[in-house]
Amino acid sequence: MNEQKKKIVLAVTGASGSIYARRLMAQLARREDVEVGVVFSKNAPDVWRHELGEACWSPFPVYDRTDYRAPFASGSARYEHMVIVPCSMGTLGRIASGLSDDLTTRAADVMLKERRQLICVIRDTPLNLIHIENMRTITLAGGIILPAAPSFYSHPKDFDELADTVTHRIIDLMGLRADSYRWGRRAIRNHSGSMRSSFQPATLFSWLLKLIPKRWMVFREEIYRSKYLLFLI
Repeated sequence: MNEQKKKIVLAVTGASGSIYARRLMAQLARREDVEVGVVFSKNAPDVWRHELGEACWSPFPVYDRTDYRAPFASGSARYEHMVIVPCSMGTLGRIASGLSDDLTTRAADVMLKERRQLICVIRDTPLNLIHIENMRTITLAGGIILPAAPSFYSHPKDFDELADTVTHRIIDLMGLRADSYRWGRRAIRNHSGSMRSSFQPATLFSWLLKLIPKRWMVFREEIYRSKYLLFLI
């Protein structure tokens, strides 16, 4: 692994929300500043195929869920970030209980003990008290719970752009720059059709026009057309 690049573990579980994993992989694959290792849970491929209509894939090296010789199974490999997306409640519960029964939960345990970043992208709803307590435990241990709750103020045009409102937050949390919508900036589309943000300040003239009542605008036009134009000026 290149020490100049961020080392990231990406784990995909059998929870609904495979689109978030696919979009995050695609976005990270376009970057040159990351090194990524991927692990799929036992049920993840079936859910991926059911939701996305295709076999699960990865542009990065994939490690078997029982491969404890994978580099990120040890803190000495110095992986900085781990994202579990989507994160099932079963996986969340095992991490909160300290169980390392597969590569995903072992890597998550490593992240917490090494005081590195663990991001659990949960999607289940509603939540019961056990779920909430598990989230509390992981948060107290240093992990981050990121609900897969997309936003709509960027006016996403399809499911991919809607999912990107979540994956861009993940990228932001890892300290990477994402070309995404930012609050306070108007979302526009570039030539490729993807979203980017642009600040478009209103001109003083346009702002002043908004202050003029519509009735006065009509009255003014009538005045201009009348024979009393010179007198009124």
